[in-house]
Formats: sequence, structure tokens, C-alpha cells
Amino acid sequence: MKPTTPDPDKALGLRDFTLILVTLAVLFPSGSSVAQDGSEAPPALEFAFSNPGARSMGLGGAFVALADDATAAFANPAGLVQLLRPEISLELRRRDYSTPFTAGGRVEGAPTGWGIDTLDGVRTDHSNDTTSGVSFLSFVYPGTNWSLALFRHQLADFSMTTEINGLFGDIPEGGVRRHPDQRTTTDLDIVGTGVSGAYQLSDRLSVGLGLTYFSGQVEYRGAVYSVDIYPDTLWEQNSFLPHRKITSTSFAADESDIGFNVGVLWKFAENWRLGGVYRKGPQFDYELYNRAGPLNEEPEGTILQSVTDRSIAFPDVWGLGVAYRSPNGSLTVGFEWDRVEYTAILESLDSPLADIEDVSVDDANELRFGVEYVFLEAHPLMAIRGGLWHDPDHRFRSHSEDPFARALYPEGSDALHVAVGVGVAFRRFQIDIGADFSDEINQFAVSGIFNF
Repeated sequence: MKPTTPDPDKALGLRDFTLILVTLAVLFPSGSSVAQDGSEAPPALEFAFSNPGARSMGLGGAFVALADDATAAFANPAGLVQLLRPEISLELRRRDYSTPFTAGGRVEGAPTGWGIDTLDGVRTDHSNDTTSGVSFLSFVYPGTNWSLALFRHQLADFSMTTEINGLFGDIPEGGVRRHPDQRTTTDLDIVGTGVSGAYQLSDRLSVGLGLTYFSGQVEYRGAVYSVDIYPDTLWEQNSFLPHRKITSTSFAADESDIGFNVGVLWKFAENWRLGGVYRKGPQFDYELYNRAGPLNEEPEGTILQSVTDRSIAFPDVWGLGVAYRSPNGSLTVGFEWDRVEYTAILESLDSPLADIEDVSVDDANELRFGVEYVFLEAHPLMAIRGGLWHDPDHRFRSHSEDPFARALYPEGSDALHVAVGVGVAFRRFQIDIGADFSDEINQFAVSGIFNF
């Protein structure tokens, strides 16, 4: 069967649509992509929209209606008035990522059986990465009917590598096309440093406000390669030889912005609480360049196209929760609904995306449930926790008629997270351990709280 793929030794042009896809993929989709003309789009990145703290983790993140320790500075600042003494909180967190991406295989038609074109269906691989460090740090100083807190929160600490090598598909005109191969690396680090305050309006109602200075670094590097020898090795593994590079893309954002969060906590009945929070995400300017490689009709290093005058918005988050605590304080049950507005990313890119009808993303409605039982007779006090939370699919997906685009921007699946935790509380010190498990992300946290 004769391949009808255009000769990769010829220049591969770029389009505005391609650059928009690159921008989208850098920040939030869950798959790696190469646009049809050969320019690459980066993989998914992971952000921590869950509440900080090992105790909250053990409760499945259902904490907005509790917010009764120093992590309330971020989770729900209205809860800070519940603290009676100055308090310091420190959280150490480990994240194990296994992020899927399309690596090769068949997007259309039966495999030829030649070389590596033997798989019937798309081949998915995973990028595995582990990060660890200080995830949250805060200090709370309570007054008579007010509280003030300083905090630092790690929203993202993520690294990923992808490789597409041998993605084939039949085309309507006849023959087989091999999608351009690529390699990418992505690094992300976003930290929020802020101040939060709370005021108690009555015995049952408090409100809170926080300001956050976001500092973010996002760096993406990717390149598209031709096969080693065209067309002789069209059906073989790509060696990614430097002189066979067609184009390279770089995305960089080293920016800062101010966000805010507002919260409310209402004890609407005996032993019952209702909590709500809104968090405004940051917006970062970025620069994106696509340059010619050695295997291009333009001189190597020539900027083929660039974006330098746009910014990307991170999702805003709304949270609403209810919690029940038994009269003796031994049993606590919490439920929380969080809405993460991923569609804000599309809206932030303004008019260029208005004409792209085959790329979409959904806002996520995360549902969280947690239970805590405290052994009041134990000295020191001991607690066990468990929780579940549902993370719906929020990938950027393609509805294009092109099977390659659909394979590279596929629909994802919902994720169910299972959480467990334990805690020990002394008179002035509390230590908590939490774990959160899902198919693609496992997290472990240790928190210490000291009041004086």
C-alpha cells in the first residue's frame, strides 16, 4: 500500500488554529497532540483545586463547611474566627502522577502489518512523575471577633514528557498517512502567597476575605521530526535524529497576578453548618514561538509564527458545603460541591476561539464526601477519616471529522478518588496524615498544627 503522506522533507506551514490548540493544550487538556500540519501541542497539566491540609485530604476535600484550622485561610477564610489561639500550620505533600497521552497506533483503518503499523487502535502511554515538598504554610492570629492569617499554597508542581512515534491512519483519498512524530517536555510551578481575614457577624455567621499573589512558571518545549529516511523508514520507529527536526515550539509564562477568595460560614441549626467560598484564579501573559528546524525550507531557527500579546486565565472555583457534627463532637460528616470553571480558559482567549467549533471543554462539578470519627476517650485524642470525591472529565476534546484530531484530543473519563486519613491531637499540637488514591494521581500528605 502506497503512503500518501506529504514528503516531510518539505516545509510544513502553520496556521492560527494550530497556535490556539498549542495554547489550550499547554494549560489544561489531558492528551498530547500534534496538529495536522505538523506543529505540536503540549500535554495536560495538573492543578490542586482541592483544599490544602492532610485532614482535609482524608475527608475527600469536604472541608469548606468545617474550615476549623489554619488551612481555612485558603479553604474558607470565614472559618478562621473559630480559632481561639495563634496557630501555625505546615503541610508536606507528595504527588505521584501517571498522565496518559496518545503515543501511536491506528486512528483509522486496519493496520498494514508493516514495521510498527501492527496495532489495531490507538496506543496510549503514560508519563510518570513524582513531586514533593511544602504544599501549605500558614500563620493565624485570632482577635476577639476577628482573625488574620498569612499563608503560602502550592497550587501546581508538575512535570511531564510525551512522545508520539508511529501514529497511522487511512485517509479518504486512499493510502495511509503517518502523523508527524514528536517529543515534548512540560514543567509547571505555581505558588500562591496571601493574606486572609475573617469577621464574626454573630454567634452563627462569619465572613472572610483573602488576597493572593500568584507566581507562576510554565515552560514547554517540543519538536516535530520526520522519519529517519523518507520514505524508506516510514513504517519504522523514529530515532528522533537532530537533523530530521522539522519544527520546534516553545511556550513560556513567568508571570504574577493577584487573585482573591471570599467565604461565608453559617451555623444554621444545632450541630449543622453551611459554608461557601469563591476563589478567583490568576491570569498570566505568555509567549509562544514556533521555529524552523534543520529539515525545513526556511533557515533553521527562523520564527515561523509567534504569539506574544495574549494571556490565559486559570479557572475560578466555587464551593458550597454542609457539615454535621454530633452533639458530643465524636462524629463529623461533610459534603461539598465544587464547580471549577474550565471554560474560562476558552473565554480568556477571546475572538480567535470563537470560530473553533470542534474544540470544547466542560466545567467540572466535583462532589466530595467525608467522615471523621474522634476517639474522645483516648489521650491524646485520635481520629480516623475516610472520604470519596468525584472528578468529572474536563479534557479539551476535539469534535473534528479528522480522526487524528479526535485521537489526539479524545474524551476522557471521570475519576473516583478514595481518601483515608488519621490524626492525633495533643494539647498544643496536632499531626494529621492523609492519602488520596485514583487511577492517575496518588497523593500523600502530612500536616502539623501548633497553637500557642
